[in-house]
Amino acid sequence: MTLRRSASSGHLQRWVEYAVDEEPLICTRTRAVNTLTPPSFAVPLNACDAHVHVFGPLARYRPVPHPHYTLPDGDLGKLDAMARALQLQRFVIVQPSFYGTDNSCMLDALDLARDRARGVAMVEEDVSDTELAELGARGVHGLRLDLFKRAELRTGEVFEYIVRSGRQAQKLGWHLQFYVPGGVVRDLVPYLGDLDVDFVIDHMGYMLESDGLTRSDFDRLLDVMQRGCGWLKLSGFYRVAKDGNFAKLKPLAKATVDALPGRTIWGSDWPHIPDGGRDSGELLNLLGNWVPDQSARRRILVDNPARLFGFRTEV
Repeated sequence: MTLRRSASSGHLQRWVEYAVDEEPLICTRTRAVNTLTPPSFAVPLNACDAHVHVFGPLARYRPVPHPHYTLPDGDLGKLDAMARALQLQRFVIVQPSFYGTDNSCMLDALDLARDRARGVAMVEEDVSDTELAELGARGVHGLRLDLFKRAELRTGEVFEYIVRSGRQAQKLGWHLQFYVPGGVVRDLVPYLGDLDVDFVIDHMGYMLESDGLTRSDFDRLLDVMQRGCGWLKLSGFYRVAKDGNFAKLKPLAKATVDALPGRTIWGSDWPHIPDGGRDSGELLNLLGNWVPDQSARRRILVDNPARLFGFRTEV
């Protein structure tokens, strides 16, 4: 899967997700926990990995028609082993596109993980208040909006969808989580200051240089988020720096932590679809390198996610 720039729609350039061919990406096995790089810093108690996915057997949990990738090697047991190896006591299970709005696998994992975990669900727009309350009772604390699917819409239409979803989330004290291409993020910047609900943008805004996005675009995003309700997630480093040059992300991470000290969180993006062999320990240690201050790391790993996802002070 890749991104291409579509023809301009009015004065706006749209970014559209499309399948390069009909064959799904082949997911590889997850890395053995005994080969993970250990943490290079003292991981604080109740540290949280704020972006993981969980998958289960095909016989029990059916994917959407024509998923973009094969079933990942990412069940709850392997997630738990990874988290314990990296001294991460908490994690947030984000509903993957593989299952669409059928949150069954995530909910079953939340039932088993109990107070260690929270969930971010994907729902249909006509979801009832009763259904949302049932999700909340099982540990869901946010709604994930797949804005890749709406990237062909005009920016105003995308924002109207966000506002409608925000009203649903606010009823339960939840937040919105945006899975969104960087071009759409850039176009949404003039609108985001009007949101009165907490929202999280995944993967450092997904602002790819290869898509023509610049540091100025990123700085404008941080400015509007700093003055509003926005949170930024330090995650998906290999999705933003596709060439593996993570060093170029360090200035962006520093700028994020400086601008949003109380609204920055970190996530591994385990099981690293489609490359399950990636080293989650290496990704955690990038945070240690980019954020050398111990108190700042504690905010990112403990205090901020506890506030956003409603974790108890102690578990």
